[in-house]
Amino acid sequence: MNTKILKIVVIGLMAALCYISFMFLQIKIPTPGGFTSFHLGNTFCVLASLLLGGVSGGVAGAIGMGIGDLLDPSYVIVAPKTIILKLGIGIVTGLVAHRLFHIQHQQGKALWKAVFLSTLAGMLFNVIGEPIFSYFYTAFILGAPDNAAKALASWNAITTSINAIIAVILSTILYMVISPRLQHVGLLKKIAPKE
Repeated sequence: MNTKILKIVVIGLMAALCYISFMFLQIKIPTPGGFTSFHLGNTFCVLASLLLGGVSGGVAGAIGMGIGDLLDPSYVIVAPKTIILKLGIGIVTGLVAHRLFHIQHQQGKALWKAVFLSTLAGMLFNVIGEPIFSYFYTAFILGAPDNAAKALASWNAITTSINAIIAVILSTILYMVISPRLQHVGLLKKIAPKE
């Protein structure tokens, strides 16, 4: 199979996993400024970035969770914010994983450490960026009152932090479980970014 077609197929698969885990594995929380939620979508955005590289992984997350927002009346107005933030998670995770640690060449404990720190970097970007971006987006783009924007941002900080912890743990474990199998059949080399 052509490598470009294979990569597009895997991006689509990861986008679907982001969508499913965001839409169906979530707990919505209403706040005065809108909705926030606990979900597993970021897990697959980060996993996609580990497998495919930053931009491709971020695109998968942005597509999957962006579509999730667009199809849910509670979130449709924040879809642009989601798309930007998920692309950012992917880029940061992929940059650290593939440019700093070169995870394709790591093994054993060094690989565990590199994958863990890469996922942590992507989620740290989200933990910092989500509440800040949420406040400015809600207050200035959507025109919500300042107290409502602050309430949503503070709830987002809590849910984003919990989502981040879950995503770091699950995506690290998932990558460590599936990467040897993908490498064994030659797929990892075909879909991972070229150095």
